[in-house]
Amino acid sequence: MQTFLHGRDLIGDLDFSREEVETVLDVAFDLKRKRALNESTVYLRDKVLAMLFFFSSTRTRGSFEAGMAHLGGHAAFIESRTTQIAHGDTPKEIGEIFGRYFDGIAIRHVDWGIGNKYISEVAKYSRVPVLNMQCDIWHPFQCLADLMTIVEKKGRDLRRKKMVVSWAYAASYQKPMSVPQSLIVQMPRFGMDVVLAHPPEFRLMPEVMEMAQEQARKYKVGFEVVDDMEEAFKDADVIYAKSWGAMVHTPDANEGAEIIKKYSHWITDERKMALAKEDAIYMHPLPADRNIEVTDGVMDGPQSVVYDEAENRMHAQMAVMALTMG
Repeated sequence: MQTFLHGRDLIGDLDFSREEVETVLDVAFDLKRKRALNESTVYLRDKVLAMLFFFSSTRTRGSFEAGMAHLGGHAAFIESRTTQIAHGDTPKEIGEIFGRYFDGIAIRHVDWGIGNKYISEVAKYSRVPVLNMQCDIWHPFQCLADLMTIVEKKGRDLRRKKMVVSWAYAASYQKPMSVPQSLIVQMPRFGMDVVLAHPPEFRLMPEVMEMAQEQARKYKVGFEVVDDMEEAFKDADVIYAKSWGAMVHTPDANEGAEIIKKYSHWITDERKMALAKEDAIYMHPLPADRNIEVTDGVMDGPQSVVYDEAENRMHAQMAVMALTMG
């Protein structure tokens, strides 16, 4: 068990080794148990986390704020438009100054080609841990919560379990590809055979695909890419189907929106879920476009674990904050 994570940043999913992720899971399960028993978890008394948002949030803001309160600290919500960032504050200033005010800096910045670079630059100048609440490349805290949920439902031994990470149709906007990218890199480290399904235009970043293939080789598991949602679903243990944008294919938002319209049949419905194993679980980071991305029958059905998954965001984040900011 690798326990000394004090002062560490978590920006990309491979920033923590497999052993360190296992430590995070152990702490997260302990925190969840203590919350169920109404036991105190005041490990960060008088600590303050800066939460800098460049993008809207429901679960991320709520889970980080609640988590810091449960740990005995405080989370300061900072909306980027209410700051002087647009008027001259650079990532260096944010890192230097917030690093002196706060005990940790959490940032959500998903703008394509900008977000990860911004968070990494802040981390370069910060004397306190910098935590990635989602960028254009990675969503490590969602992935930790997803892993925690899969372990809850499928047990600690995930070797040879088939996980489908699938694109799904959504009409709202070109969503970031950070969730699927985190999943395909992290899950092979825990023994899962990953099948990535998407239409041709919705490729993920080539460098991330190389990292996923490298992890699959290292841990001797399967990693396959297909362009057929139904074929991917067959005999799956875990279905994780959500929309993401065509940014690798084209950075033009209007062109991307037109491409999305071609694939409205990529919806997770009861018929497709029936192709998976009888005890397969359905996962989604939320929010989902109901009856567009996924049917109500699946989202609210017995195989859905989306609310347990959302709850586990808080426990996983509390674990990382306690380990890095304590």
